[in-house]
Amino acid sequence: MEIKVVKQILAWNEDVSESIRRLTESKHVAIINIMGSPGAGKTSLIKAVISGLREEYRIGVIEGDIAGQIDAEAIDSLGIPVVQLQTDGACHIEAMSIEKILPSFDLDALDVLLVENIGNLVCPAEFNIGEDFRVSILSIPEGDDKVAKYPLMFATTDALVLNKYDMLPYFDFDPVRVENDARDINPRVEIFPVSSKDNSGIPELLCWLRKNIDKKIKTKREGPV
Repeated sequence: MEIKVVKQILAWNEDVSESIRRLTESKHVAIINIMGSPGAGKTSLIKAVISGLREEYRIGVIEGDIAGQIDAEAIDSLGIPVVQLQTDGACHIEAMSIEKILPSFDLDALDVLLVENIGNLVCPAEFNIGEDFRVSILSIPEGDDKVAKYPLMFATTDALVLNKYDMLPYFDFDPVRVENDARDINPRVEIFPVSSKDNSGIPELLCWLRKNIDKKIKTKREGPV
């Protein structure tokens, strides 16, 4: 019985995800699902992405948290439209929550919607939220065994950001092991060693993001043909 209920929930979530994709396709808005553990540096990375792309794209942010609005306030201070999503204990964001939030944004005035998912390496990977692509963050202090321990998170991502890379000398972290583990389960994954502190690796990540964002919003930029 429990297995049946889980399948029904996931099927329902997929239906809503497809509805979101149809809407954002019509509006030419790219949704990026950003996932990682608490403290991995999701908000810091989002701020770096905003800083690097805000002159080229119109950006909005959905901040997912179990409680509080600290991260949303940080984004709001940058002058970026942001909506705080509180899950009240849930360990992930579901597609219906995104569907309910989208009317809070003027999608005709946006190119990119960044979604900071709940800090968790398990549940968020199981639920599509209508995103166009996923970015998973693994910080150096978390250890190099996380890909092996939580394979679904990294098997379903499009980009893996090894964050806080400036701390590599201080931790027993083998980036080669992480890369090999990630490519074993996800050969297409792009891997970016990044430090939000000194901006290293950010230009390469931004280049990848531009390429993927432009695939979604090309028609909006060029106009009808």
